[in-house]
Amino acid sequence: MAFTAPNETYSGKVYQVEAGTEKTFVIGGENVLPFHSFEGNVPNRPVIAYEVQDVPPEDWPDTVKKVYDGVSGNPVTWAKHCQDKLNAKAIALRLIGTHPDRENRSAEEAAATVKEVLAAINVPLIILGSNHIEKDTSVLVAAAEAAKGKNCFIGKALEENYKTIVAACLANNHKLIAMSQLDINLSKQLNILITQMGFDKEKLVTDPMCSALGYGLDYTYSVMERIRLAALTQNDVTMQTPMLGDIGMYAWKVKEASAPESELPIGGSLEPRGIAWETVTAGALMMAGAELLIMRHPESVKALEKFIDELM
Repeated sequence: MAFTAPNETYSGKVYQVEAGTEKTFVIGGENVLPFHSFEGNVPNRPVIAYEVQDVPPEDWPDTVKKVYDGVSGNPVTWAKHCQDKLNAKAIALRLIGTHPDRENRSAEEAAATVKEVLAAINVPLIILGSNHIEKDTSVLVAAAEAAKGKNCFIGKALEENYKTIVAACLANNHKLIAMSQLDINLSKQLNILITQMGFDKEKLVTDPMCSALGYGLDYTYSVMERIRLAALTQNDVTMQTPMLGDIGMYAWKVKEASAPESELPIGGSLEPRGIAWETVTAGALMMAGAELLIMRHPESVKALEKFIDELM
């Protein structure tokens, strides 16, 4: 007797969100769990964006820093390198230099950097603040104005500062990344607050907050999974946004990805260990529902793209 695999049906669907003007990408649109194309429609593959900073990445492990030797001193050169040499589908510009504990760059300086990077690339740009609540409020407003009409992703908006950032995205025609602290109820609440301001829910991307392999990954995975299940099985429109996994900044700061072999001999060779740590973190969260991933090492990106090819 022939075996017929049981298929699930879902009442909900993830919104499609597009970024960019010259070259574009679209994420979301699926009406099934990640890569379950045998049960429904998965119209768009996940997108990987290369992370670029407005200042040299002094706090990155040497195994990642050396990949960008000669280009990471300038965000324009760095972004061009990722686009032209590494075939990046998107650039994630992190304005970490604006953080008060770093270079404390002004909002005006951040806006100038955004303009320069946009003039140098034609792939979509994701503009990220420094995760300093007060400073990001002014920085992301200035960045949104500098990128007016370029259809960028701007983030991250938190419950403490979302109003000003939402208004800037509305005024300058951008998409918005909303971040909550690893809690599905907080994520839902923030999405509701943002849409109550008149922001289109179909222009919103949710960042449930990331964790690296071995450091709360299971918790991040379960929150993402619950968000996706709420979107599909409960048809919860507030949870039907695509999701972001900000992988690189979390995966590369844990000791397993950066500790030398003398300190962690059981981990084996340092460089492939770090690459594997970023790749597995990204792969796991992609399987939980993340459609947009921000990564650092080209070899990690290459491995994940191969994984996506096999799954698609």
